[in-house]
Amino acid sequence: MIACDQCGNHYDKTFRVTMGGRDYNFDCFECAVSRLAPVCAHCDCRVIGHGVEKGDVIYCCAHCASASGVTGLADRPPEEARSH
Repeated sequence: MIACDQCGNHYDKTFRVTMGGRDYNFDCFECAVSRLAPVCAHCDCRVIGHGVEKGDVIYCCAHCASASGVTGLADRPPEEARSH
């Protein structure tokens, strides 16, 4: 059995994720997210969705980016720009 790289649990159903040229073994998605998901620069939550970025900084949402002084980012396009 392979040990989870995050929690150390030995489990017969681990899965491997390759990211940035490194291989990781996890026993659950929670451990994978805890190890690999970026952290919002404003609120410190794990960014498990698309998030928004300004330069090399990632935020979980446009609200957090705005609260950090970043302008011009949106979570989704304005209503008139979206197709239905």
